[in-house]
Amino acid sequence: MSDTNVHTREGYPETHKKHNDTAIELISGSVGGAMQVLVGQPLDTLKTRAQTAPRGRYKGTLDILRQTVKNEGLLALYKERKGDTDSPGTLSPLMGIAAVNSLLFSAYGMSRRLVSPYPDLSVVQVALAGSMAGAINAILASPVEMFKIRMQGQYGGSSDKRLKRVVSDMWRQYGFRDGIMRGYWITVIREIPAYAGFYAGYETTKRSFSRTLQTPNPPVWALLVSGATGGICYWLACYPLDVVKSRIQLAEMPPSRGGWLSGGYVTRELSAMLREGGPRSLFAGLGPSLLRAVPAAASTFVGFELTREYIVKHDLF
Repeated sequence: MSDTNVHTREGYPETHKKHNDTAIELISGSVGGAMQVLVGQPLDTLKTRAQTAPRGRYKGTLDILRQTVKNEGLLALYKERKGDTDSPGTLSPLMGIAAVNSLLFSAYGMSRRLVSPYPDLSVVQVALAGSMAGAINAILASPVEMFKIRMQGQYGGSSDKRLKRVVSDMWRQYGFRDGIMRGYWITVIREIPAYAGFYAGYETTKRSFSRTLQTPNPPVWALLVSGATGGICYWLACYPLDVVKSRIQLAEMPPSRGGWLSGGYVTRELSAMLREGGPRSLFAGLGPSLLRAVPAAASTFVGFELTREYIVKHDLF
């Protein structure tokens, strides 16, 4: 290997090849994102339907699962129907979330280097870098999640639209701002606290394992637990904002503009939710979200860490 690896106390390998860091993070993040989709997509579908379904349609999360499988088939949890050659399948979310995570982890790496020239960041600095990465990540996360939500929000079985049709309809009817990028600002607002919690929860737990096990590189099981903790912290930091985002992005019409001084469309949507369903509506679908967060975030971080470790170890860049 041409360069020496320096391990910090959190076990995050730093290389002297600074110009290669972003490429490594892009590739490792895409692997983590692919693992996230394969593990967490079914529960994500249940979460989205819990957040956006009309009141009274379902009795609870188990009822969403039962009705979805009964009416649309098991593969509807991935928005894929057996025997349907026009199905969007798993490939679309797989590619989309892989791209989002690729951007996220590379933005996080760059944000860490902006926050401090030293690799050994404090937890507060980690949270700051995470929030910066989240704001950057919203550029891609907003349209990817919007189309994912609109695919998951279809209940018609054989009448479901393909992803290509959903995208073209949004572009034709509403254009770029109100169609493709609908919900961008609520995504930014959500991502900032979400990824502060995501990375801070992960690093705090991982460092605790490093101290307890007296190793800078905790074993895979410790990374899984650390990733799960980060995933739970993500949702606890932002969940009501995610419900608002889902409703806005699935709505038939784009949110009305203006009123920034009074909170804009985010405040208007929050007020409407509270009038319709009370405070409880702000946490609709939290159960499936937390349940999904454990395996999804755990697999994301393990996929990222192991891929990054492999690339650095074999000096692939």
